[in-house]
Amino acid sequence: MELKLVPLEVPENGNLILGQSHFIKTVEDIYEAIVNTVPQMKFAVAFNEASSPCLTRVDGNDDSLKALAAKNASAIAAGHTFVVVMREGYPINILGCIKNVPEVCSIFCATANPVQAVIAESDQGRGVLGVIDGFPPKGVETPDDAEKRRAFLRMIGYKR
Repeated sequence: MELKLVPLEVPENGNLILGQSHFIKTVEDIYEAIVNTVPQMKFAVAFNEASSPCLTRVDGNDDSLKALAAKNASAIAAGHTFVVVMREGYPINILGCIKNVPEVCSIFCATANPVQAVIAESDQGRGVLGVIDGFPPKGVETPDDAEKRRAFLRMIGYKR
């Protein structure tokens, strides 16, 4: 077995979700879940099949994001994984509906940070072990840092 780091490309001014699923209809079901939750969001989903014909299935409402989702899923090249890339919305808006899609098994990350997938490769294929999401902490927040965090959440409309 060999371990690899696969950098994933997050769309400019956007976010990425990486997860694992188990069925060919993942693309359609995640598409419907997102559209029914945040219709104005620009997004794409790509899903790597784990059995014949072993294709990367892609759908979305933005061609550039569809290309990026396919590029990321192809770089991971692990069966039953999916990548959602998005703009004009945040993962917090759609994570619940994606987790409720019956064939979704787990979510590895939801991020706007630089992210790397940790991949194990064997003679059979590849699997995602986890992710490296962003950067390590630089310290514990001070009261001033906490106030800035609260102010930011209010500025973007997530707290009143």
